[in-house]
Amino acid sequence: MLDPGLNRHEWESELASLEEGLSNSPAEALHELDDLVRRMLEEAGYDLGDPVAREGEEREVVAEYLGAHEIAQAVEGGSTEISPGDVGAAVAGFRALFDYVVAERSSAASQE
Repeated sequence: MLDPGLNRHEWESELASLEEGLSNSPAEALHELDDLVRRMLEEAGYDLGDPVAREGEEREVVAEYLGAHEIAQAVEGGSTEISPGDVGAAVAGFRALFDYVVAERSSAASQE
């Protein structure tokens, strides 16, 4: 297992590198944010492909990710049915998950 502080630094650096794109062209940067949050969740132990996780204690986290991920995939696929509001909601969802995982990892590290 990697050092939680190291992961946090890498994640925050990667998010910082996406900030300009998220501000200027959120739809174009959405896929990269999706990828970052997916990797974070997987490193934190979430099984995004497990149907049981969708029903258990982790369901809110997994559901938030899957909803934002669905929008990111639709945007990447060129869907014309995705509005700027949908993209904004996906970005907000991914950011909330980012903050949650960082806080969860920080809390776990402080308890060790």
